[in-house]
Amino acid sequence: MANNKIIDVMMFGLEIGKIGYDADKRTSYFQYNPDFLESNQYTNIFPYIFKRIKPAQVFTQFEGETFRGLPPMIADSLPDMFGNIIFKEWFETKNKSTKKISPLEQLTYVSNRGMGAIEYRPSVEIPKSTTINILEIVEVLHKVLDIKKETSEESLNDLALLNVFKIGTSAGGARPKILISEHKETGKIIPGDIEYGDTYNHYLVKLCMTDESDYNREKIEYGYYLLGQDVEIQMMPSKLIDNKHFATLRYDRQDGEKQHVLTASGLTGWDFKKPDSSSYENLFKLALDLKVPHKDIQELFRRMVFNVVFANIDDHLKNHSFIYNKETNTWNLAPAYDLTYPLNINLTFSNVTRALSINNKRDNVNLQDLLTIAEEFAIKNPKGIIKEIQQAILKWDNITTELEIPEKVKNAIRKEFVILS
Repeated sequence: MANNKIIDVMMFGLEIGKIGYDADKRTSYFQYNPDFLESNQYTNIFPYIFKRIKPAQVFTQFEGETFRGLPPMIADSLPDMFGNIIFKEWFETKNKSTKKISPLEQLTYVSNRGMGAIEYRPSVEIPKSTTINILEIVEVLHKVLDIKKETSEESLNDLALLNVFKIGTSAGGARPKILISEHKETGKIIPGDIEYGDTYNHYLVKLCMTDESDYNREKIEYGYYLLGQDVEIQMMPSKLIDNKHFATLRYDRQDGEKQHVLTASGLTGWDFKKPDSSSYENLFKLALDLKVPHKDIQELFRRMVFNVVFANIDDHLKNHSFIYNKETNTWNLAPAYDLTYPLNINLTFSNVTRALSINNKRDNVNLQDLLTIAEEFAIKNPKGIIKEIQQAILKWDNITTELEIPEKVKNAIRKEFVILS
């Protein structure tokens, strides 16, 4: 694919169109497949940015780290920080060179292995493996993350990296995570990038990489999951593997089928790293514009309150997604994910503010700010929702005790909880 500047965009077994990228001109191109347009199928898969026209569409405004020159809904398929670390090390080990790979070429490695339902071809074939061992994967990741310090080329070989790459680089984010499929009857675990169907449970697993017994961030996220369950936030069923790795069922694999999912950033082109469009008001307006049912608007308010109360400031535009229903050609709010305390209690932070503003504020958000949002978006019983979530603070000690989270950790996090008044 190295010299190929155009690749096919596939979804639900159909060629939707073609995507191209010219690095010299810093320009990307998209053209719908005329047959797809004429079929009038799935007319709402890309509600923004792409016009439903036959001529090629040109984009020059999406340069930068987030979109890498590609239209946002396509850039959503690229791995984020951790996936890129693995991909870079594996690619350079395999190619024995520092040749810079283009974002378009990286999509050919994502191929049909990515999150959501969008696929790309031609694809670079990745050899399959039949089973995985999470402990072995963690050992390899330790070497990858410490590569500049002590890892030799001999111990960090192509095969070891490939085993991580196949199951890890499809999932975005900064923390190490892998995709696995667990057979419902036998419990056998295989890489979760290719195989999907109703005989498997498909998980995204966040790996515990620390040797510090007193601080397991994956256990903390599981504790937040239990809090979210308590206040009826919609989340996919989750569990701990080996009492330390956080595993959550994937909402982009349901009923044995791939689901088309886009983040708020991918839908709109709002850069999640920039403050310009990063507000809950914009998120609510996007949900309304997508014509989600009002229960989803209520749910979004509930999540906003939860994030304020439980000090989840990393609630950026890529941590909110929408899921497409191909039967009704409509969108819904996707289940919540990445609900956790995002900072490291062992480090000192200053001037850390919310990713999404609330009533034009990124810190010191109070009750009136939340009620202002509630009034603007016709939220029913906002005070009742706020009270319910506030009361969940009382569950923190019991949850953390059951999870054997040390007193120092649970107390440090609890100090960050916000009492709204």
